[in-house]
Amino acid sequence: MIRRHGTEFRAAMMLADIGLAALLALVVSEAMFVGGHAIFWGRVLPQPDLGLALFVSAWVLILWAHGAYRLRAHWSIGSEARVILRAVALLALISFSFLYLAKMPDVSRLYMIVLVGMLLTAAIATRVALRWSFERARLHGRNLRTMLVIGTGVQGRNFATNLSDHPELGLSIIGFLGEPTDQLPAKWPHLGAVEDLPELLHSEVVDEVAICLVTEDWALIESIAALCESEGKIVRMPVPMPRLSIATSHVEDLDGMPILSLLSGPRSAVALAGKRVVDLVGGIAGLVILSPLLGSIALALMLSDGHPVLFRQERVGLQGRRFCVVKFRSMVKDAEARLEGLKDRNEINGHAFKMTADPRTTRVGQFLRRSSLDELPQLWNVVRGEMSLVGPRPPLPTEVAGYDAWHRRRLSMKPGMTGLWQIEGRHDPEFDQWVQKDLEYIDRWSPWLDIKIILRTIPAMLRTEGR
Repeated sequence: MIRRHGTEFRAAMMLADIGLAALLALVVSEAMFVGGHAIFWGRVLPQPDLGLALFVSAWVLILWAHGAYRLRAHWSIGSEARVILRAVALLALISFSFLYLAKMPDVSRLYMIVLVGMLLTAAIATRVALRWSFERARLHGRNLRTMLVIGTGVQGRNFATNLSDHPELGLSIIGFLGEPTDQLPAKWPHLGAVEDLPELLHSEVVDEVAICLVTEDWALIESIAALCESEGKIVRMPVPMPRLSIATSHVEDLDGMPILSLLSGPRSAVALAGKRVVDLVGGIAGLVILSPLLGSIALALMLSDGHPVLFRQERVGLQGRRFCVVKFRSMVKDAEARLEGLKDRNEINGHAFKMTADPRTTRVGQFLRRSSLDELPQLWNVVRGEMSLVGPRPPLPTEVAGYDAWHRRRLSMKPGMTGLWQIEGRHDPEFDQWVQKDLEYIDRWSPWLDIKIILRTIPAMLRTEGR
């Protein structure tokens, strides 16, 4: 299965199984044993907590061995129930054998029967609920990633059909490029010829590109893959093809169809999912912990320059998605209208604007910008999933419109509140050097790199060297 997009769903199933197994073991013990689970298991086992951990681990491992965490096309409650039933039968066999060999007659066999029966019901119900919730979220456009299919032939249509059988993956096909045909389903529009790819990558939000061309022109396929890689798009090739040398590649599977995946950025789906968890926890915690500071800044701005306290501006996020960034207002109210008259004083050589002594900045705003405290409301963008704690700077749409092709790869990761360029190249006047730092971050990304950047950002804020 396409691992990057199935990870969230599989992780949710595994976490639910772990939590429910532990909870049910404790609840059934509390209900069936005199004195409750703590007194009973403390008398029966030398280390009750270890025993519970081993039981839960055995349950999850047995489920994994029986394929309960695989994503299946044509899923049904019946097929899922058969898998879970086999896993429960093996767990019961192992548990009863352990109780017999360990000579633990005090543990009621009825307890084990009730427990495994409840595990069977809970595991099936959990999967039904998770599939429903994931599919509902995708249908409402949440956490969706878009895919463009190149090739309108049988292979392209079969790939699209197989992919549509897995809505929990969160991949939505926006259309096809290739020869016109009346055999495409109405839900997938024909968006043009293969030659229209460069323009389409800039005009539409495209996260992934599937190359399904039947051709002996390997140079064409490699040029398409190279273009997509240069702009940070994941490439899928659902046909037998030689490994291309332009990106890190590996073979995956979609219902028996081999998929050659070319990834030019971070590969670890688990680590990327962890990054989102850290963003969510960090964003919420930051808003709560810093609420006195946020309130004080808002009050200072209101007293010094009146409403509005917050400044909202459209920015470009992951793969061209538009969103509204939130900051404390550090400039006069008509700052954007006065920008045109200041462009000749731009200190940045390239597609960005910076001035050390910007006349539009207010008195309080000068301090906020130097200390980067004006960025703190972006924690709300982080919680919403539009930004990350660490990532490339979110550009303006007008800046993106002037990008060279290689600049666009910086859009292949969520923009961040801080990043490598903020701590290593903040005062570099060359925009291309900013982009190089962003691409270096994307290519080197790891959870440890994020931690290092966050730790180095704090003293940079205290030095008030921003502008």
